[in-house]
Amino acid sequence: MSALCLKRKNGANALAEGFLFGVASLLIIGETWRSSRNQSKRRDSVDDQLEELQTKLQQLTDKTMSLQEMFEERWSEEKQRNDELSRILERVVEIGLRGGWAEFEDTPLALPRIRLSPTRSSEEPTSSPNAMDNATTDPLGTSSDPPSSSNPGARLR
Repeated sequence: MSALCLKRKNGANALAEGFLFGVASLLIIGETWRSSRNQSKRRDSVDDQLEELQTKLQQLTDKTMSLQEMFEERWSEEKQRNDELSRILERVVEIGLRGGWAEFEDTPLALPRIRLSPTRSSEEPTSSPNAMDNATTDPLGTSSDPPSSSNPGARLR
């Protein structure tokens, strides 16, 4: 009986060990499948985020380029406008200095006065022969008196 019991015990042990081995194998295979599935989900998520970031980067690059072009256009417009205003200002100052609207302080040379347009006083008889020398006319046709020492605003400094 002891041999038969021994065979049964060995068979039961083999069956129990086989069952435990099978369960352990299934657990290992299941865990491997679950972790690989999580990794693929994570990889897919990372790929999606990468694509989204690349799209945003491209949009930002395009927007930056358009802003740079717009800035360059505005810069050139402002530069042209500034150059034009500088030329106009230089011309106005030149006309003003030549027309006697202002004079440099402590200058030994008197700038020549140029009559830009005929004045009404030249059409009317004047009582003084030097009346033309004392009044000038600007390009708009308005008359102005020459600067005097009592009018400090008329002198350039």
